[in-house]
Amino acid sequence: MTALWILPALPLAGAALLLLGGRATDRWGHLLGTAMSTLAFVFAVVLFVDMLGTPAEDRAVSDTLFSWIPVGELQVDFGFRLDQLSMCFVLLITGVGTLIHVYAVGYMAEDPDRRRFFAYLNLFLAAMLLLVTADNFLGLYVGWEGVGLASYLLIGFWQFKPSAATAAKKAFIVNRVGDIGLMVALMIMFTTFGSVSFADVFAGSDAASNGTLTALGFVLLLAACGKSAQVPLQSWLGDAMEGPTPVSALIHAATMVTAGVYLIVRSGPIFESAPAAQTAVVIVGGVTLLFGAIIGCAKDDIKKALAASTMSQIGYMFLAAGLGPAGYTFAIMLLLTHGFFKAGLFLGAGSIMHGMNDEVDMRKFGALRTAMPITFVTFGLGYLAIIGIPPFSGFFAKDKIIEVAFGAGGLHGTVLGIVTLLGAGLTAFYMTRVMLMTFFGDARWEPEAHPHESPPVMTAPMIVLAVGSVAAGALLTLGGSLTHWLEPVVGEADEAHVIPAWVVTVLALGVVAAGVTLAYARYARKPIPSAAPQSVSVFTTAARVDLYGDALNEAALMRPGQRLTRATARFDDAAISGATQAVGAGVSTLSSRIRNVQTGYVRSYALTMLAGTAVLVAMMVAVMVW
Repeated sequence: MTALWILPALPLAGAALLLLGGRATDRWGHLLGTAMSTLAFVFAVVLFVDMLGTPAEDRAVSDTLFSWIPVGELQVDFGFRLDQLSMCFVLLITGVGTLIHVYAVGYMAEDPDRRRFFAYLNLFLAAMLLLVTADNFLGLYVGWEGVGLASYLLIGFWQFKPSAATAAKKAFIVNRVGDIGLMVALMIMFTTFGSVSFADVFAGSDAASNGTLTALGFVLLLAACGKSAQVPLQSWLGDAMEGPTPVSALIHAATMVTAGVYLIVRSGPIFESAPAAQTAVVIVGGVTLLFGAIIGCAKDDIKKALAASTMSQIGYMFLAAGLGPAGYTFAIMLLLTHGFFKAGLFLGAGSIMHGMNDEVDMRKFGALRTAMPITFVTFGLGYLAIIGIPPFSGFFAKDKIIEVAFGAGGLHGTVLGIVTLLGAGLTAFYMTRVMLMTFFGDARWEPEAHPHESPPVMTAPMIVLAVGSVAAGALLTLGGSLTHWLEPVVGEADEAHVIPAWVVTVLALGVVAAGVTLAYARYARKPIPSAAPQSVSVFTTAARVDLYGDALNEAALMRPGQRLTRATARFDDAAISGATQAVGAGVSTLSSRIRNVQTGYVRSYALTMLAGTAVLVAMMVAVMVW
């Protein structure tokens, strides 16, 4: 348990070997990348078993490697911490990450740069593992930036496509906005607590002023919004689908978007001491929950529909995390189950693309259940899990969040409960729409399409994830296993049942049934046109363009930023460069005037020197006489 550094070191070593080895590693690079991810998962399982055999109060362990920043009052060690919370993320990252690596062996088989792709995948895992195992906020920040770099490299992997290059830059820039929040948070921590370690910051939060903690909470929330694609920093997520499908699965299920949830839950003591910031987390989660679900209802691109779904599901997690100890466990429960069914859904989408000549428009699918039976079954199980049908995994996690939302009490709780129920209904609608347009109805394939099932190297990970989609929720709920597991880290929650649990379940299932019914009436009982109708409601128009998220960013940030840049350039030309040029012109003028006293005749210079010597001698004589 003291060799925690091995966890990120394994995939990091894989990335280094593949990138530095160059073309010499092309033939076996994908195998090395997968092996390193697998070894990390095996080591994580060993650590988990060891942790299970340790008393609950002694399960958190630390591993300090060296003194990292010994500068004056700032003393930061480079160390790792593994507790019950970080263990959940470590198992998810390495487990689902390894399945995605295996899947990518088949998916990227024909790509000439497959070795480089696996190097980036390994780098992604290493950065995320560092993020969740660091024992201080500065180490977390290094992993945070590593995740941003890896996502940029993977989203823009096919950089010869202008759309992929643009999407990568967009993700990078939007995340930099969020990263400023974490950078400012580090400054506040050092100024206030004199340290950036988790232990010191959390211990000092009781004595810090409310204003300081509120500011700290808000900048941490800004950082979390960037990584987890929450409003107002959500615009990059849909465009991130330009990367190869294994990247989409890794970003949406096991790594990047879960980082924000981890930051909020890990920083729980800060938010619990800053009610305004904690309320902001709930509001952001609730808004994004509906925001993503509405967008998902209008997307014909299967990957973008799933991307909007991720935005919405992470919104559920933020909302639960914002409710404090009562919601932390259920936020993590949904995160873990979401890792299974969302990874399965994305890999299923990749399998469909593999069999349909990379087509992503669901209007050109239909009747694929017979041509791709394994993909149909595994995707279908993920579908049942995400809409919350019992006994699939999403039911156990999402229903608990709805229950906790109502449990907040008063008007506040009622509003949150209604929001979560509405989100469940919208999820059922858009996911049923995806199922019907893809696997049912008449075949709407292009003439050159010849759908076929994917090879075993791709279907095997999908089957494993489908099993997790079925069983993970029950396993995590059984006997309150996850609740008891996380209690030493997130605290014990007081259960408040404003509405009985069975009533919440009935309400949720009723709303889900309504969503399924509406989708069935619209997409199963009517023919689906091959092109999206142009005459639609204003709401559909808005959802198709992501509820004008890009337009808002352009109006509020990009255009003013361009004007500020131009004004700064003009100020630089007029003031900075102008002053520099004025000094140069003055020196040049003065030099020209001084040059006029030089004749170029040696006799003139000799006479001047003689006159100067005579003056000096006269002065010396005068001084001596005086």
